[in-house]
Amino acid sequence: MKYRQLGNTGMYISAVSYGGIVSAGFYGGTDYPEEGQDASDRYVSWAIDRGINYFDVAPSYGNAEKQLGNSLIPYRKRIHLACKTNKRDRASAEKELLRSMELLHTDHFDVYQLHGISSMEDVERAFGPGGVMEMMETLKPRGIADHISFTAHSEDAALRMIELYPFETVLFPFNWFMNMVHGMGNRLLKAAGERGMGILAMKAFIERRWEDGEDRGCFPKSWCKPIETDDEPEFGLAAMKYALSLGVDTLIPPGNFKSFSFAVNHIDECIGNPAYDRELLLEKLETVKGKEFF
Repeated sequence: MKYRQLGNTGMYISAVSYGGIVSAGFYGGTDYPEEGQDASDRYVSWAIDRGINYFDVAPSYGNAEKQLGNSLIPYRKRIHLACKTNKRDRASAEKELLRSMELLHTDHFDVYQLHGISSMEDVERAFGPGGVMEMMETLKPRGIADHISFTAHSEDAALRMIELYPFETVLFPFNWFMNMVHGMGNRLLKAAGERGMGILAMKAFIERRWEDGEDRGCFPKSWCKPIETDDEPEFGLAAMKYALSLGVDTLIPPGNFKSFSFAVNHIDECIGNPAYDRELLLEKLETVKGKEFF
């Protein structure tokens, strides 16, 4: 496993990170009996054995905090743990934070993130009177979080966030299709880079959004359609390499073990031979034009 410095945090993290939904046995209102605690334990052990040292989870990921927390008990001192809150008011966020710490069996987080910033209204609520930022600003002095960060799906909102506070990392969709066609993420990459922020990439493996009634097959916990790497491994490699070429520090694959393990098994190849198959991605663009991404 290759490791990269996460911005100016001083943390060196694996070039592939573990998304907590992989450990969820209940998610989106559905039980997945085959994804119980034993499965989470196996997935986490497999990841640790291959050098993964950054684990990211959120209260909104079903029972992922509970199962991942149990799986990480033997490894907590060896890994970096990131958690999130999607609450926008301080009082609710404080309760959620305490619950997360309990479920994850930890007294602190390496990274704590304001989760899912998707609009300017989210920003205004977070920074307004009684907003969640009142709590976020206390976490480092209280020893609860080493680094304060956020995740976003709106580039405009993300740019406003980093104008208002010196966040240390950002988790954002750096996706082959959205970047090639819309330039999504380019402004954020520039602004975050100028500030020395760590840059974590989600949705690098996403092909498009699921269509209504579409069979999700082996990706029931993924709310966007991942690339089917069994059928199209070269597509998966090209998408990985494209995201890495943008300058991100780590990839967090979709919430299924199949995508995660593909990324782990191929990250050395991607870093050692970073040239991506542009022609292949251009061909794939034609198949998803007009489709929704997320």
